[in-house]
Amino acid sequence: MPSDCDTVGDRVESRYDQRMPTFRFERRCEAQPVAGIDEAGRGPLAGPVIAAAVVLDMARLPRRIARRIDDSKQLPAAEREELFELVRPYAAIGVGGASVTEIDTINILRATLVAMGRAVARLPVRPAIALVDGNRAPDLPCEVRMIIDGDALSLSIACASIVAKVTRDRLMTLLARQHPGYGWEHNAGYGTEEHRQALVHLGLTPHHRRSFRPVYECLPITA
Repeated sequence: MPSDCDTVGDRVESRYDQRMPTFRFERRCEAQPVAGIDEAGRGPLAGPVIAAAVVLDMARLPRRIARRIDDSKQLPAAEREELFELVRPYAAIGVGGASVTEIDTINILRATLVAMGRAVARLPVRPAIALVDGNRAPDLPCEVRMIIDGDALSLSIACASIVAKVTRDRLMTLLARQHPGYGWEHNAGYGTEEHRQALVHLGLTPHHRRSFRPVYECLPITA
């Protein structure tokens, strides 16, 4: 019979009835260490996609911190920032990205998988198995298990979602200073009304994803 840590290709777990992420998936894996992987920035009209890989020290992570960790989308920005710093002493972290050029060339899904591979390559430890949020497996030098809604189920994936989101939001804030008017400091490049209006009135920047419909519809028509 296949183990709980069989490589995907393979297997997909779905949501269980639980409120907060736990270490249940990590503890069911006989092979260690286990990395959680997630991304931020698949949907925006501008900026790179960022992925994070996180290996948590399950024995040392304080319960008071673990109880606060959740899918980054469920946390206020200030809470994400605080947890990002609180988790770092108890985690090995790797962050990778894929540029706008790569997104436009190979598409956002493939670029996301590339970013995940880069995140794992930058981990200071080599994981025996990776728990990845979603249903599409990146090509990694270890066993892979996909978990649908993994950022709401696995503490390692939830931490990866926080690291990826905070890292990308900080980057978009820096880019907002170079390209004011698009609201990236608070919309992170997503297609808000403010951002779409800025596309019309200010035009495109080098950081816009020209393969995304709201962006390419603003491209000038050439003869």
